[in-house]
Amino acid sequence: MTWYLVLVVLVGLERVAELVVARRNAAWSMARGGVVAGQGHYPWMVALHTGLLVCAPLEAALAERPFLPALGWLMLALVVAAQGLRWWCITSLGPRWNTQVIVVPGLPLVTRGPYRFRWLRHPNYVAVAVEGLALPLVHTAWVTALAFTVLNAALMVVRIRCENAALALASGR
Repeated sequence: MTWYLVLVVLVGLERVAELVVARRNAAWSMARGGVVAGQGHYPWMVALHTGLLVCAPLEAALAERPFLPALGWLMLALVVAAQGLRWWCITSLGPRWNTQVIVVPGLPLVTRGPYRFRWLRHPNYVAVAVEGLALPLVHTAWVTALAFTVLNAALMVVRIRCENAALALASGR
């Protein structure tokens, strides 16, 4: 169980790294006339992601969830893959990536990295969904996995609509 707590703490530290990058990128965007959209859903997103990092190890410990190797190792591989996809998104978007919806009017859509696949418009949200399901299931915290997945799906409907509208407005479409 200790190693699982270490894994969740490492994912939490990755989130802190994201916030550092996001703060730097927000300053870059705002200096270029960036427009912030969708502030209403942002606190809910922060709460949901914090809840994932708190509830997964709590459920595993309090409910005495076992580590099932066949499930756990597969889910760990998915967590690692999700981190890889997330950072591919972050590096591909460069200073335009953020945890908030901030767009700089007039900039074209990014078409490199995972964003070159037209059938995958929001690859970062794929990473979030995979991680949110897989991280709790590494140690069989299925209630957390289910709750995060359902709540995240509802939040992503709002988030993606907001992001698409902001991008369309910024690009003049």
